[in-house]
Formats: sequence, C-alpha cells, structure tokens
Amino acid sequence: MKILVLHGINLNMFGKRDPAQYGTVTLAEIDQQLQALGQELGAQVECFQSNFEGALCERIHQAHADKIDAVVINAGAWTHYSYGIRDALAILKCPIIEVHMSNVHAREAFRHVSVFSEVVRGQICGFGVDSYLLGLRAAVRAIPSA
Repeated sequence: MKILVLHGINLNMFGKRDPAQYGTVTLAEIDQQLQALGQELGAQVECFQSNFEGALCERIHQAHADKIDAVVINAGAWTHYSYGIRDALAILKCPIIEVHMSNVHAREAFRHVSVFSEVVRGQICGFGVDSYLLGLRAAVRAIPSA
C-alpha cells in the first residue's frame, strides 16, 4: 500500500505558528509519527509539503500517474478556496481523507467550508496530530483491497 500525505500552505511552520491552536509539534515530528504508524499498518507513507499551490497540484497529478492507493491531505487555508487543488484531487481514483489539526468548525466562518468536501471520503479535524494519525488509519481502511 502506498499512501501519500500532503501538507499545504504554512504547515511547514507547525511548532512555531500559533501554538495555542496547533500545539508545539513540528511537521518533521508529524511525518515521523506517520511513517511509524504506516509501518505498523503495512503501508508505505510518503509525505510532501509545499507553500506553492501549483507544486501541490503537480504532486497530486504524479500520485495519479503512480497509482497511489490513498491520499491524506491537510491543505491548510487552501482547503477553503482552492478550486485548482480540488480539481486535481478529483482526478484521483483512490480514497482521499481530509485532515486538520484544529477544529475548523469552531474557528472563523470562512474555515467552516471545505471546497474539497465533494471529492474526499471524509474529514477529520480538531484532534491535533491525532487527526493525521486517524486520517492515515481511515485511508488504509478505505483502500478496497486493504
């Protein structure tokens, strides 16, 4: 099983950005936890982060070509307005799980809407790093042959 974890804009600043909202864990630490859980679940986990919308779209296109089995995505603020990323995700034939460290529904009104909601299997939010780990578990379970 090959699972791609995508981190969007500003998420490289985890550990430095708004610790009250996101905690003090870094993106590298999140990726390490995902790799460890992936091994437990028998999945190969690749993590990719970019602050450039086009780079994230190109990585999604590559995921399609590589026949990735599932995608876990936290696109950050792009979740709420990037139709480009939404359309790239719609190309994929595999399960897609949307995750967020914070509870986006308890924050500013613009964060309550995900333009990805029609193309993802589900959304997990509000559990900090566990949102990612739960998302990885959900992705593995959503793979048809898993």
